[in-house]
Amino acid sequence: MRAPHSLQLRLGLTVGGAVIALWATGALATAQLARSELNEVFDSALEETAQRVLPLAVSEILGREGATGVQTVPAIRSHEEHFTYVVRDGAGAVLLQSHRADPAVFPPYTGPGFSQTAALRLYSDEALRGSITITVAEPLAHRATVARELQIGLLAPLALIVPLSLAAIALILRFGFAPLRRFRLRLAQRGAADLSAVEAGDLPAEVLPLAQTMNALLARLDAAFQAERSFAANAAHELRTPLAGAIAQAQRLRAETKDPAAAARAGEIEAGLKRLTRLSEGLMQLARAEGGKLRTDTLRDLRPVARIMVEDTARLAGAAPATLDLPQAPLLSDLDPDLFGILCRNLVDNALRHGTPGAPVAVRLTTGGRLTVENDCAPLPAETLARLGTRFERAPGAGKGSGLGLAIVHAIVARAGGRLALASPIAGQARGFAVTVDLPLTHEP
Repeated sequence: MRAPHSLQLRLGLTVGGAVIALWATGALATAQLARSELNEVFDSALEETAQRVLPLAVSEILGREGATGVQTVPAIRSHEEHFTYVVRDGAGAVLLQSHRADPAVFPPYTGPGFSQTAALRLYSDEALRGSITITVAEPLAHRATVARELQIGLLAPLALIVPLSLAAIALILRFGFAPLRRFRLRLAQRGAADLSAVEAGDLPAEVLPLAQTMNALLARLDAAFQAERSFAANAAHELRTPLAGAIAQAQRLRAETKDPAAAARAGEIEAGLKRLTRLSEGLMQLARAEGGKLRTDTLRDLRPVARIMVEDTARLAGAAPATLDLPQAPLLSDLDPDLFGILCRNLVDNALRHGTPGAPVAVRLTTGGRLTVENDCAPLPAETLARLGTRFERAPGAGKGSGLGLAIVHAIVARAGGRLALASPIAGQARGFAVTVDLPLTHEP
C-alpha cells in the first residue's frame, strides 16, 4: 500500500519550486536587460573616446615639424587598457596609435559609425573631410567578461536566498497547518467510546466543513449506539419481572406435580428461564458498561468492592471461596464502584464457571491498579484466545454461559483507557487461564 501524500510537503515543494523558478527567471531577465544596457554604455564610451581623441590627434599631427612615420602615444603608468585606437590618413597609413594598439587587427576605414569583427567592437570617425580618420576598438571578450560577472553577481545571492526562502515557506506552512495537527491530536487522544463533537473552532475555512461533517457523523453514530444500548437495557429490564414470574411458576409446577416426566420438563423450563435471566442481566451490564458514567467526582477505595464481589460471586456459584490477595494500603480511584464491581463479578464468574470444578481461583489486586484472575483449565488454542472478548463468543466446550462476560470487561477497560490481556496457559505453567486488567486509577484530563 502506497503511503499517503503529504499536502504540506507537496505545497512546500510546489511553492518552493515556483519561488526558485521566479527568482532564476527574474535574475536571468535582469542580466539580459543589463547586458543590453551595458552594450549601449560601451558603445557610447567608444563613440565618446573617438570624439575626444580625434581633435587632439588632428592637432598633434598638424603640429608636427617634419616628423614622419607612426607615432605611439606613451602610457603615463601601467594600466589595463580596454580601448585601443589608431589614427590614419586618407590613404590608410597609420599616423598615431595607442600604446597597445595592433594596427593589423583594425579593418580598413569604410566610413563613420559602428562596425564589428569576430573579436572587436569598433567605432570610426573622420576629420578634415576624411583626410584623417580614427578607429577605436574594444575586445568583445571584455564585454563578455563584464556580462558574465554581472550574471554571476545576480545569480550568486540565490545560493543564500533560495535556502532561506524554502525555510521560510516550511515555517509558514507548518504554522498554517498547526490547527490541523491540533485537530488530529484531539481526535487521536479520544477513547473508543467517545463520540462527542471534536473542537474545530480554530480550523481554517477550507477544512472546517470537513470537520463539521465528521462531527455530524459522530453525532449520528452516537445516537445509533445510544438507541442500541437503550433498547438492550430496556428489553433486559422489562424481561426481568416476567422471567422471575415464569421461573416461579415452573418451580411451583415441579413441586406440585406427581408425574416424574412433567417434573423433569418443568426443571428444564426453569433452567432455560434462568439462562435467559442471566442473558438479560448480561445485556443490562453490557449496556451499562458501554454507556454508563465511568468516572466519579470522588476517590473511593476499590478493595472493599473487590472483596464483596469475589465472595458474593463464589457464594452464589456454590463454589469454594476464591483466594483473594489485596494490597495493605487503600487503593483509591475515581472509577465508578458499580462498574468496577461488574468487572470483578464477570471475571470471577467466568473463572468459576469455566475452570476445572473444585480447582481454586486466584484473584490478585495490586497497588498499581492491576487486577489478575487465574483459574485451572486445559490450555486454550491461540485462535480461540484471540476471539474471546467479543460478544457471545465462548470457548469450545465452555458449557453454560452467555458469552458476554469478557465482552463486558472489555467494554469497561476500553472506556477507561486500560489494557486487557488474556493468557493460556498461565505463565510458567502448562495449564490454566489468566486475565490481567490494568486500569488507570485516576482520570487524565
